[in-house]
Amino acid sequence: MHIIRDRLSQLTFGEALHHQTLSMTPLLAADRREPDYLTLDEALARGELQITELSESGSVPELRLINRARQAVFLLDGEELVGAKQNRVLNLSLLAPAAATLTIPVSCVEAGRWSSMSPAFSSKGRAFYANGRARKARHVTESLRARGQRESHQGEIWQDIAAKSARMGSRSDTDAMACLYEDFDALIAQYVQAMPPQPNQVGAVFAINGAIRGLDLFDCAATLRKLLPKLVVSYALDAIESGREAANCARPGVDDFLRQIRVAESSTHPSVGEGTDVRLSASAISGGALLLQDRVVHLCAFWLPGVTQQSARRQNASRMSSAVIRRRGRMH
Repeated sequence: MHIIRDRLSQLTFGEALHHQTLSMTPLLAADRREPDYLTLDEALARGELQITELSESGSVPELRLINRARQAVFLLDGEELVGAKQNRVLNLSLLAPAAATLTIPVSCVEAGRWSSMSPAFSSKGRAFYANGRARKARHVTESLRARGQRESHQGEIWQDIAAKSARMGSRSDTDAMACLYEDFDALIAQYVQAMPPQPNQVGAVFAINGAIRGLDLFDCAATLRKLLPKLVVSYALDAIESGREAANCARPGVDDFLRQIRVAESSTHPSVGEGTDVRLSASAISGGALLLQDRVVHLCAFWLPGVTQQSARRQNASRMSSAVIRRRGRMH
């Protein structure tokens, strides 16, 4: 969409920051917009936001959100909610209107618990690890386009967390993703300290071992400052697991990654709260955006795990060839 393309064209790059195998390229913008919403953590700290199970019996893919604030509340794709019957993550970014009650779409990241830990959810300053966010974004896009639902592939998420936990030597009695972050807390904190927000920074492109993994972009530098630690934590966990792999030179640079986002297939859908949801997809890219009037409140895009640029180009060429054949068939 042109709003996303225009926003991307306005950005400049800051000097990349590095820690171990993770790097962050700051995305900068000269505008001085201030947020007209609260973040999840701000609203919870003020006691103006409550997130609970949908009912006493609960529903794995849905939660109830009650916003008692006089402002909208922004919830970030992949933010973790801890407590109640099991820990969840947000399926996509949303703006909960002031003084409103919503049913919000989530995925479970704790397969082995279905018993109440607390009446409401809290936040621990974490987000779903980046590879998980990438796959979930693709699933949500497929679900929205096919059925109008904002659903993930829950079974795959549980399997992915279990496999990652086994690879990283982490064990949880309830198969909770949270245990991964707790086990590597000291190492993760070093990444967060090494990657503070820069002046005028509104977004970031992250790479591991020189291979781009994803991007998050916000409408305000203030929002980026508040949420950057959660994003760094998300990518740091993947970086710790990856170790020092050989750089994948078949992946794009930052300029090319942004270009591929600009030309990705997009579809628009009514949002759960305020604004419009946009879903983005290409052979190697998954993601989504939340638009409000003429601005991009949040954009996330990921290079899908296991996809090289060469294979993506082959898939793109194949799709274009198929489209040409279909068009020719209609002409005869």
